[in-house]
Amino acid sequence: MAQKRDYYEVLGVDRNVDKAQLKKAYRKVAMKYHPDRNPDNPEAEEKFKEAAEAYEVLNDDQKRAAYDRYGHAGVNQGAGPGGAGGFSMEDIFSQFSDIFGGGGGGGFDFFGQQQGGRGRRAAGGQKGSNLRIRVGLTLEEIAKGAKKKIKVKKYVNCQSCGGSGAKDSSSIKTCSGCNGSGYVRKVQNTFLGQMQTTVACPQCNGSGKSITSKCTSCKGEGRTYGEETLELEIPAGVSEGMQLSMSGKGNSGMNGGPAGDLLINIQEKEHELFARDGNNIHYELDVNFADLVLGTAVEVPTLTGKVKVTLPAGTEGGKVFRLRGKGLPSLRGYGQGDQLIHVKVWVPQNISSEERRALEKMRDSKNFIPNAKEKGGRKGFLDRLRDVFGGN
Repeated sequence: MAQKRDYYEVLGVDRNVDKAQLKKAYRKVAMKYHPDRNPDNPEAEEKFKEAAEAYEVLNDDQKRAAYDRYGHAGVNQGAGPGGAGGFSMEDIFSQFSDIFGGGGGGGFDFFGQQQGGRGRRAAGGQKGSNLRIRVGLTLEEIAKGAKKKIKVKKYVNCQSCGGSGAKDSSSIKTCSGCNGSGYVRKVQNTFLGQMQTTVACPQCNGSGKSITSKCTSCKGEGRTYGEETLELEIPAGVSEGMQLSMSGKGNSGMNGGPAGDLLINIQEKEHELFARDGNNIHYELDVNFADLVLGTAVEVPTLTGKVKVTLPAGTEGGKVFRLRGKGLPSLRGYGQGDQLIHVKVWVPQNISSEERRALEKMRDSKNFIPNAKEKGGRKGFLDRLRDVFGGN
């Protein structure tokens, strides 16, 4: 399998390109390899699809950030629309109709040449708007992934007319303005000569149909305001502020148009025990002075249950122990974070007279007097930080 080219290289732009320049660059490459300019040229067709894939990723802020960080693996291309192998001509012309100057690319294209229907979308009504919701997750849910069942108030297809907007099937006629195609040809005079494009029929708004008698339930819109129960599957490893999407789960469209998308914003719930740092989690362990001096074994909570940790005799306050693989998984499947245990000396606020006498006796003992020479090779605070975070 041939190695994918860098998306920025495909479009001939640098990594700091803004969206306006990106669109201009994509248009230039797409027009160069447009199938109507390169008939029966499989290589040009593949480059045309490759450019569409690159633009689809780089024009989306979230996908672009993932690509800049992880490369092609970060955007998981190749499975369905979005990979060059998954992008069909219909996907490209319909998704980027603003680039090619048409109402979906059917009829007549940017060059005034007939396409024979290539890239043409099925005629339909107005697309529904996207919906945005917030979903709160605990660290435990983020660690394992979560299934959530939620109720969403939104526009749904009218039950009476099935979304058509018509009173009955006999109330739907073919639009006389476009003869049912949903599009009409538009000719413009430019300095390059006449340019022919297709636009949505103004008479039927691209549906290809006219309604003689409207549905009484939805007043001809094809949708009503209601509620739908949705099941969300949240993958493991998501983080605060991340946005997921469910295609076609937004507001229903008008007059049989496609539904918008449901955009899911992730919120992390504050945890009573752990603090997150990327895929690592931090936990503060309070240990009494005697256990630090003598050594002990303690049970420590993790996201998947308790584990036993041995503190050797002479453990100092501030020492950090690492439990490998006990953190959060990477969203893209590249390894698992760790749990870092920060040892804190527990200092009691109230002590008995007997405890006071014992402490005063120990305070005068030579073993309890700080001794720089005895410290010898013990690591200081900065050294311990370097051990934990891998600094030089």
